[in-house]
Amino acid sequence: MPRLTRRAFLLAAVLLGTGAPAAWAQTRPSLTIAAPPADQSTRTGPVVVASHMLSGRKLQELLASGFPARLHFTVELWSTGGWVNDLERSTEWDVVVRWLAVERVYEVTQVSGDRPFSLGRFALLADAASAVARPTRAPIAAPAGRHRFYYQATLSVETLALSDLDEVERWLRGELRPAVRGERNPGTVIGRGLRTLATRLLGGEKREYVARTGVFGTTDERR
Repeated sequence: MPRLTRRAFLLAAVLLGTGAPAAWAQTRPSLTIAAPPADQSTRTGPVVVASHMLSGRKLQELLASGFPARLHFTVELWSTGGWVNDLERSTEWDVVVRWLAVERVYEVTQVSGDRPFSLGRFALLADAASAVARPTRAPIAAPAGRHRFYYQATLSVETLALSDLDEVERWLRGELRPAVRGERNPGTVIGRGLRTLATRLLGGEKREYVARTGVFGTTDERR
């Protein structure tokens, strides 16, 4: 019975929510990706911006009820010109957002590989969303040569599934905190925890966004 009681409490928290601001809930999320200038295309990667990704009443209610949200970014470099386009390079990173009830702040953390990086703590959800939306340069540049390329960015915004509430109890006891502070391997928690929890957002579906640049060319710098 204790487990059922805890599960019922957590479910009630999700269903009742906290009354997130209606105006904010109506802001439409957008994902953009911009290729670097032509003269820098072989030295630097594209810039990705994920705006208003914390909008939506259901997501805001889940966050305010203590459930972390995970934003998983994938950026790919594709070459064109053959029978099919070819994937040349790719990179991934996560942004984790959660509400810390004791401090009454939203904590935003970026995780690339096993390296967590704090984007800050914010009293207002709008400020946390601005941290999520800060321009991020993907660390993949196009190779030099006579090729045509484009970048594609994919972003999935996910939170827990109902079937994962037992695991959520461990999150609410603070398992994420030592991970993002470097006190234990963050890859373990992010991979085993968030990737297990992070399914089925908003009416049984996760939100996914895709953006791509136009096709651009590079030249052989040895010439």
